[in-house]
Amino acid sequence: MIMRKVRDQPRTTWEELVNDLKEVGTTVTKQTIGNTLRRNGLKSCSARLRFAKEHLNDSEKAWEKVLWSDETKIELFGINSTRRVWRERNADYDPKNTIPTVKHGGGKIMFWGCFSAKGTGHLHRIEGQMDGAMYSRPNENLLPSARILKMGHGWVFQRESDLKRTAKATKEWLKKKHIKVNSWSGLASLQTSIL
Repeated sequence: MIMRKVRDQPRTTWEELVNDLKEVGTTVTKQTIGNTLRRNGLKSCSARLRFAKEHLNDSEKAWEKVLWSDETKIELFGINSTRRVWRERNADYDPKNTIPTVKHGGGKIMFWGCFSAKGTGHLHRIEGQMDGAMYSRPNENLLPSARILKMGHGWVFQRESDLKRTAKATKEWLKKKHIKVNSWSGLASLQTSIL
């Protein structure tokens, strides 16, 4: 039953599997479900935690000099969150392992913001498409945010290394403003849950 459910609906959660089995009179733990799925060649996929592991022992003082940024989309239709998918190896793009979206909208609002150990910076509503040129405009909130947060000298802008964020216009803007940048890769879905 577990395998049938997960193969038909890879985004099924642990809780849904536990509840489905309970409804038919079988009580199992999440560990039993996980063991069953792994034994049958499936794994639970989520964000990579390499960055978090690499910086696990960094001092609290070091994090006070880091200004993080991210953008988020609030959708009026669909799911605006990361969902887990139980899938077999090399089945990444199978349609049942992806979440469908509505082409050309359904309604959404995009925001860009930043934060540090000292608090939150400005929030900026993004009008239009989030491309490289657009990304350099919200970054203009970085300097006022850094001043409000009293980041001082030597602060670091920590960002994800998405292509639109590494566009030439963005790089030129950051260089012109003398902003030190650290980038990480592969953590789009981890977002702010690191700290």
